[in-house]
Amino acid sequence: MIDLLQTEFGAITDLIRLHAAQEPARRALVEGQRVLTYAGLDATMDRVATALQRDGLKPGDAIAICANMSIEYAAVFLGALRAGVVVAPLAPGSTQTSLARMMADAGAQLVFTDAACAGLVVPPVASGADQRTASTASTTTRIACIALDGSSAARALTGWLGVPGQRPEPVAVQPEWPFNIIYSSGTTGEPKGIVQSHGMRWTHVRRGSTYSYGPDTVTLLSTPLYSNTTLVVFLPTLAFGGTAVLMPKFDAQAYLVLAQTHRATHTMLVPVQYQRLMARPDFVDFDLSSFKFKFSTSA
Repeated sequence: MIDLLQTEFGAITDLIRLHAAQEPARRALVEGQRVLTYAGLDATMDRVATALQRDGLKPGDAIAICANMSIEYAAVFLGALRAGVVVAPLAPGSTQTSLARMMADAGAQLVFTDAACAGLVVPPVASGADQRTASTASTTTRIACIALDGSSAARALTGWLGVPGQRPEPVAVQPEWPFNIIYSSGTTGEPKGIVQSHGMRWTHVRRGSTYSYGPDTVTLLSTPLYSNTTLVVFLPTLAFGGTAVLMPKFDAQAYLVLAQTHRATHTMLVPVQYQRLMARPDFVDFDLSSFKFKFSTSA
């Protein structure tokens, strides 16, 4: 694994496959009581990549994800990368119109969602009274939709995935290929797509040893996967064979319990989250001595 990270360029998804081969039972993703091992993650990524290829998506094509953070969200994101497909993770807090524009801008051919967010990405077709809204809704509903949580919001992920055990067609990912599109408007204006390449992400994860990432890493994540804030720590965690503990919604007490229970070593929080944690009267009662790095951004 170290030899691969020392190469000028490689694929993060290849590192995950390597971890799955070397230590298949090691925890990759944790969400509540649910655990997905590296073997399970690698197999699910194959099924995602196979299904995307079956549906005609080619390297450079895009999918969108608009959902709450979950194991399925992470697995689809990573599986798409294995197929060379670009991921546009979108903020559920956006409006229907804004989401439709972002999906159109990204050229998304599929959108993955859940019960909480489906109404935003698959809005009802508007009446003739507002032709502009109707046009936007019509454009959105033409994109096939997959429900990550298996809800009735759309076709269930389990039914969409490729056949278990089938490997996707190999894709030789190139450093200049787009890895993801992060939409940001700063403080004003329409969201703009920030394209980050596979080469940029590889350079990013190669620096992981500087920040003590390794197989024993346990990264606690409570910021969303549509934000580069989260990807900055999520990707090196898996690249180095660590465990990502996913917290779909931040709660100060619950965060402290998870950090203590899982012996978290790394985390990424925005400033207000640190403030809420340290403002708790019982903050000093939690054993947080396992932490090695606590990152902060988005001030």
